[in-house]
Amino acid sequence: MNAAHRLLITLTRGKVGYSAAGMPVVELTTTGRRTGEPRTVLLTAPLHGDGRYVVVASRGGDDRHPAWFLNLRANPDVRVAVQGGPAVPMRARVADPQERARLWPQIAGRYRNYAGYQRSTTREIPLVHLEPA
Repeated sequence: MNAAHRLLITLTRGKVGYSAAGMPVVELTTTGRRTGEPRTVLLTAPLHGDGRYVVVASRGGDDRHPAWFLNLRANPDVRVAVQGGPAVPMRARVADPQERARLWPQIAGRYRNYAGYQRSTTREIPLVHLEPA
């Protein structure tokens, strides 16, 4: 899906693809936990403001965590680019249970696809804060 999304951004010269369903799309670069190499993925950020973003480690409702989530758990120093702008250093932090309990209803209530993803899996889908470093 990321390859198709990148192609869309490239073909439209950024006119399409930097938002989805009313959410900004962020380009998150993590460090591979095994390789040490940079790994970049495009993600929607259902909650955002003041240069901070919350992304959802849903993997489309799969029973496994996405690789980018495993990478940032191993190394929370990430880079984030928004609207095709320069990547800036940020720190990733997994929402604690109280934060998730407060944020999840906002996200799942506004963006029903996330609620569907959670119904598709037994794992609790993590929320990740991306905050300025």
